[in-house]
Amino acid sequence: MNATGALGRYGEELAARLLIEIGMTILATNWRYGRIGEIDIVAQDGDTVVVCEVKTRRPGPFGPLAAVTPAKAERLRHLAECWLHQHGGAPPGGMRIDAIAVVLPRRGAPLIEHVRGVA
Repeated sequence: MNATGALGRYGEELAARLLIEIGMTILATNWRYGRIGEIDIVAQDGDTVVVCEVKTRRPGPFGPLAAVTPAKAERLRHLAECWLHQHGGAPPGGMRIDAIAVVLPRRGAPLIEHVRGVA
């Protein structure tokens, strides 16, 4: 795995820990659907399935959430529908798409921002 891949995996681990700390259950990580793409984290928040896109970056001019473009959001919606179809359909609380931004400064603790309902 290259440095960028390792950085991303580390961010996903931090994001999963955050979700667990706030009471969510992790259902899947790095779930792939053919060539369409991958969902970083699928979690359960009460009776809602939550698809989480994790973006990890070093500090820079653009925050990690800038990478969740309208095209990326559309792909996440499609992937979420595929996941629900393969896992018995939508639960009573439906489905939500969240984003988690992880910024890893050169020094100090990571900065993590969880944004609910981005798409």
